Amino acid sequence: MGQFVHEIVVSSLIIIVSLHFLMVLVSSQTQVPCYFIFGDSLVDGGNNNPLATTWKANYPPYGIDFPKGPTGRFSNGRTSADIIGELLGFKEFIPPYPNATNEQISKGVNYASGGAGIRDESGSHNGDRISLGRQIIHHSSTILRISQMHKNTSFLKECIYLVNVGSNDYINNFLMPEKYNSSHSFKADQYANVLMQRYSEQLRSLYKLGGRKIAMFGLTQIGCTPLMVNKFGTGGKQCVEWVNDSIRLFNEKFKPLVDDLNKLNSDARFTFINTSGILYPQGEVGLRTPPCCKLSGDWPCTPNSTPCRVRTMSIFFDALHPAEVSNMVIASRSYTALLPTDAYPHDIQKLVNLKLDKRG
Repeated sequence: MGQFVHEIVVSSLIIIVSLHFLMVLVSSQTQVPCYFIFGDSLVDGGNNNPLATTWKANYPPYGIDFPKGPTGRFSNGRTSADIIGELLGFKEFIPPYPNATNEQISKGVNYASGGAGIRDESGSHNGDRISLGRQIIHHSSTILRISQMHKNTSFLKECIYLVNVGSNDYINNFLMPEKYNSSHSFKADQYANVLMQRYSEQLRSLYKLGGRKIAMFGLTQIGCTPLMVNKFGTGGKQCVEWVNDSIRLFNEKFKPLVDDLNKLNSDARFTFINTSGILYPQGEVGLRTPPCCKLSGDWPCTPNSTPCRVRTMSIFFDALHPAEVSNMVIASRSYTALLPTDAYPHDIQKLVNLKLDKRG
């Protein structure tokens, strides 16, 4: 009976999001001059491929539904950042930083890196990864290259900056006391404060580099991922509630941060995307579903294994990362909010159309 209910819930979700996606996917031209992507494995487009790391997804069955096959995306298909790019009118996927040519960088670069966090040490136990701080340094280099090609770089103020990071600061830092000392040094509320303070500094750095329309994605309810459920158990609940409580302490700081940044920078608009409310509203029925692919260890897909046949029925592709259908939900409601709680104060479509003050 539970599986039957789950299938009804997921099938309804697919129908709703598909209709919504078709309604918003109407642009025949690019709505913004460029699109820059920062974050972790949720939006990585292949930046980890050349790194000495186990944070990789450039092998089958990852990419089984992606037009170019396995590219380093941690999903069966497109990431939410890819789909948002399509909704913005981009005909090509935004290239990862190592592969971006001079011709491409003026339209955008993807800096996101699997395993990366706000804190530099997050995810370090699995090898190299490009922390948010390093991604911003790479963006500084990109801006220098762009300024050498264009006398006028004012178009950057109209570009969309997407930042989706923070999950690894919990999963591969605070929630891993055997490898990191953050949980020994801070209580959950203290850690959320320290993390948000560092994140705020990094966002201000993006502003100094020319970013004016910046969409920050909150963390999902990490306690609902198969990885956390398998690691900690739920005590009969849908999700690991104490993990979600820790995540909530961090997510609750986004709106005050947005208000502060927008007040201090009248020529910019920062906005918050409530990923947790979009993907896992109220910990609904169906979250306790197995990953689509066969696992190797705690979360990644076993190389060259055969994933589930009907992938549109899976919320998760591996034990941590959303399947493409989940990414469609996130992307479509980030671009055009279905509920007032989806975005604050603007969804991405409204962010695109905002006229900003000319100061700065």
